[in-house]
Formats: sequence, structure tokens, C-alpha cells
Amino acid sequence: MTEGPKLLDRMRAAVRARHYSRRTEESYVGWAKRFILFHGKKHPSSMGGDEVNAFLTSLAVDGNVAAATQGQALSALLFLYRHVLNDPLPWIDNIVRAQRPQRVPVVLTPEEVRALLDQMTGVAKLVALLLYGGGLRLLEGLRLRIKDVNFARGELFIRDPKGRRDRITILPQSAIAPLKDHLEYVASVHADDLAAGFGSVAMPTALARKFPNGPKEWLWQWVFPATSRWRHAPSGFERRHHLHESVLQKAVHAAAKSAAFGKRATCHTLRHSFATHLLERGQDIRTVQELLGHRDVKTTMIYTHVLRLGAKGVRSPLDAI
Repeated sequence: MTEGPKLLDRMRAAVRARHYSRRTEESYVGWAKRFILFHGKKHPSSMGGDEVNAFLTSLAVDGNVAAATQGQALSALLFLYRHVLNDPLPWIDNIVRAQRPQRVPVVLTPEEVRALLDQMTGVAKLVALLLYGGGLRLLEGLRLRIKDVNFARGELFIRDPKGRRDRITILPQSAIAPLKDHLEYVASVHADDLAAGFGSVAMPTALARKFPNGPKEWLWQWVFPATSRWRHAPSGFERRHHLHESVLQKAVHAAAKSAAFGKRATCHTLRHSFATHLLERGQDIRTVQELLGHRDVKTTMIYTHVLRLGAKGVRSPLDAI
């Protein structure tokens, strides 16, 4: 297939031009590849709604994928046709669209959160404190930079999150002391990296050209740097990335298993628990919406279904007898 690589390169360029995340780029290109291979390497410009439907149906029937996965594949193909092939999509109304079920999130009680955190140690525990204490998504916590932490105001600045809406959330008072101790260690690691001729980090967009010394400045360093430097083999360039998300995922999984509270807890469970516990304490839902960074309050309202007042926050009449 001679046009395949060129087409996928164009797709990558189209994704980057819209400032989508690198993960979205890899996902979209991956789905485009699978679609092309599924149809015997035919060029997408020679295909349309019937071929898209056949691919999506195969994912559901043969691959038994979740509705969310099928929806992601559809989004990738629609992007391919709209923004790469400039197809007006007259057939879009006939596309199979899987209904995503609305799930009630798993939420821990405050006692279960305490039990989970008690099973954790070191940097993983500190990250978990911020995920729960500030309602952060996992990558929002790991991508914090020094300048995003405001100790004086007790705030964390979350930059370029999911949905691309910056926000300010809570820096828990109980996390300030251990976080300051941690940053003293990070400063020493950064100083050693600089002394060894390294010490730079990746900068957003083209800021490295605007601020040539920025990648090595303290304010731009990761709050949670990786334990080792990453080396780009072709160029030999070496820098330190932020801590990998799998480190936290494994630590939370192990802690939940040790705590044995009978629930499947993940890093995102801490964010769900943050929102639910604020609502249980009487915090208004609009404030919780802002802290979580939800675009629509309807997204935040899912937590009203898991308050510890029973279904939909209603107390059973049996409890009054």
C-alpha cells in the first residue's frame, strides 16, 4: 500500500495542528491503520459508510469491545474523513453508534480512603494524597510542575487538562509538609542533573524557543520526576520525564488489595471519592464542578447517586422508625 504511510502522516499532522494530545494522536492513527487493514489495505477514499459500519460491527461482534472503545474508533474514522480526506460525509446518518451505558462510579468511604492511604508509602502515597485531596486525574497529578504549586494560597494550578480548560483546585493542608520535604529532594536531584550536564524537561508547545533557558529552570521542573533519565537513542539527548502512571496504578492496586475493603479501587476512584465526600459535607455542586473541571454540571451530578444517604440522596423511611 503505497499511499498508506503518506495518509497516516497527514493524519498525524492534522491531529497535531489541532493540538490534540499525543495519546489521542496515537489512538486515532492506530484505529485508521486497523480500519485500512480490515478492508484489505483499501484506501479510505474509496470507502464510505458501509465499510465504516462493517468495521464497527466487527469490533462489537468479533472483538466484543466496550461501547466506549467502539465510540473511540468511530471518532478516529470521522476525524480521518473530515479533516484528512475532506469528505463531506453524506453517509454519516447511517453509521452504527453504540449506546454507552451510564455507570455509577465506585466511591470509597472516608474510612476506606484512610485505609488505602495507610497501605501506601513514599512518593506514591504523596501523589495519592493530591489525587484525593484535590480531585485530580492521575496525569494531572503527575504533570504538575513546580510553578503549579502555590503553598501560600493552598492551591494547585491544573494546566491543559482533559477538555483543555485550566483550573485551580485545592492543595490539602495535610499534604503541604510532606510535599515541601519531597520538593527539597527533587531540588537536589535537579542540581545533580545540572551538574552532570542535563536537567532539562519538555516544555509545552513552542515555549522552549521563547524561553531557551526555560527547560532547565527550577519552576518548570516536574513535581514528581521519574527516578531515571530518559535517553533519545538517535540523538543521544537525555532528559528526565515525570513519573510514569503505571507506578501509581500498581501502588494503588496493591494498597487496595492489602486494605481488603472489598472494592476495586483505582487512581480515578480517589477523584470520584473527593467529589462525593464534598457533596456529603454539604458543598454546593457548582463549586465541586469547578474543582473537578467539568464543563457541564450534569457530569458532576452523577455523584449525587452515590451519596451515603441512599439512592439519589434520599433517606429511607425505615431509618426514622
